Amino acid sequence: MPKVSAVDMPDLPKGKLPEHLEVQRTRVVCKPDAPIHTEPIHYSGAFASMGVDNGVTLESFCKNFKIEVVELTEDTMEFDMIGIDASLANAFRRILIAEVPTMAIDKVYMVNNTTVIPDEVLAHRLGLIPLNADPRLFEYLSEHDTLNERNTIVFKLAASCKKGSPRLTVKSDQLKWLPGGSEVPMESTNPSAKPRTYTSFSCSQDSLPEFANKPLGVQHQDVLIDKLGPGQAIEFEAHALKGIGKVHAKWSPVATTWYRMLPEIILLKELKGADAEKLVKKCPVNVFDIEDVGKGDKKAVVANPRACTLCRECIRGVNEPQVELRRAKDHFIFKIESTGALPPEVLFTEAVKILEDKCDRGEDGVQALESVHLLLNFIIKAVIFGIKRAPWLDPMSMEKETFDDINEIELSSLLFKVWNN
Repeated sequence: MPKVSAVDMPDLPKGKLPEHLEVQRTRVVCKPDAPIHTEPIHYSGAFASMGVDNGVTLESFCKNFKIEVVELTEDTMEFDMIGIDASLANAFRRILIAEVPTMAIDKVYMVNNTTVIPDEVLAHRLGLIPLNADPRLFEYLSEHDTLNERNTIVFKLAASCKKGSPRLTVKSDQLKWLPGGSEVPMESTNPSAKPRTYTSFSCSQDSLPEFANKPLGVQHQDVLIDKLGPGQAIEFEAHALKGIGKVHAKWSPVATTWYRMLPEIILLKELKGADAEKLVKKCPVNVFDIEDVGKGDKKAVVANPRACTLCRECIRGVNEPQVELRRAKDHFIFKIESTGALPPEVLFTEAVKILEDKCDRGEDGVQALESVHLLLNFIIKAVIFGIKRAPWLDPMSMEKETFDDINEIELSSLLFKVWNN
């Protein structure tokens, strides 16, 4: 963007910022050496002298916020989160990684292991196998609880390789679910006492309505557990418990989740002929393309700005700036890759509910908390609405919410306080 003297700047109507200030407020500009305008401007009165209100209210947030689903598969989801601050987007990312609960193997009772893999390494491998179990149907195991049908899933595996046989591959499909609980007897100093196992199930899990039509098991059948040589054997019982990724990574429900700001590519001048072809060849991800303008002339155009990875090849090695790279501060491309325990769209709504739970523990006043609850419920509806509006699904209308009775609050500062509580 060319620099203009303050004296030569055109007059602007009240309530509108000059172009350079609007870019500074809403965009990150990427220069060859480093980005600029990276800090968000949170102060509501920053542009009050120009008649521009920079504050964030619940009404304005609900008016501007929206979610557009770009890709949705069984395990992955990519969507655009528009009209939101980076601190809130990062809060969702952190909650998805560390605070949304799942079921994972936590205790392994080794009966026999003559393979080359030590017991500790084998137990660690088992903990990382994704389980096909909805964590919302289970309870956390507290210090004084016993292992029962509501907080524990029991699996068993027994395999052996006969002498003279080829090596045997043991995979996750050989983990057998034991709905009746543990079958391994506990050691006892009294030989005449009745044998006890490690769990105390009051009923079989397959008799419960939530598990009757959907047996528990592993999410992927082909995960390699061990390889047995001739004469080797393995037998163990594994207990899966409910936990969160903050305690151990095996309980993280996502393989990864990340976000990036939406790229915005601006051509500062028209590039034709050899200059246009040179620019197109510079970009390794084909952001630019050649457009025929007639009479044998060709010019460079921005064809796929979303693919930009900010390699900055297009702005390096030029005497005069031709391209400006920007990032929208309030538009995030969000990607969730689920391990399989829960669909990615469910994981995100669970993350929003957890943040809402954090608001319940805040101390910012009843009115403020009610506003945040409405905000987070609005985000959940926006996610569902975005999924329903996806081009491969039927459209659906969303019920409008009215916020006439809600006082205006500084949501950005409030959410910052809630997240730090």
